[in-house]
Amino acid sequence: MLRYATLAVAATLIVSPAEAISRYTSTAMSCAEVQARIAAEGAAIMRYQSRNNPNLPRYDRYVSHESLCPVGHIGARASIPTADREACPVMRCKPEMKERLFRRPWLHSN
Repeated sequence: MLRYATLAVAATLIVSPAEAISRYTSTAMSCAEVQARIAAEGAAIMRYQSRNNPNLPRYDRYVSHESLCPVGHIGARASIPTADREACPVMRCKPEMKERLFRRPWLHSN
């Protein structure tokens, strides 16, 4: 019984706590601040108002490096509005499209 209790305590100590992702409003920060927050935290959710419809809030998860994207996703360049720029360059994750799934061998000659 003591052995199981010891294993349970060890397993509890090994498991690290889940870290919450930070959320920011990009239009309240400068482009340099947005990029610094993403770089420091690795990933952050940035919110902003839609350009086409000001009543529609937009948000996405932005990362500092492609390795922080989930499996099956790749890093892609994106831009978001900030207080000082209309298009601040950042990176977001997007689903990876497998080119071979859409290849038509009769159209492509190697």
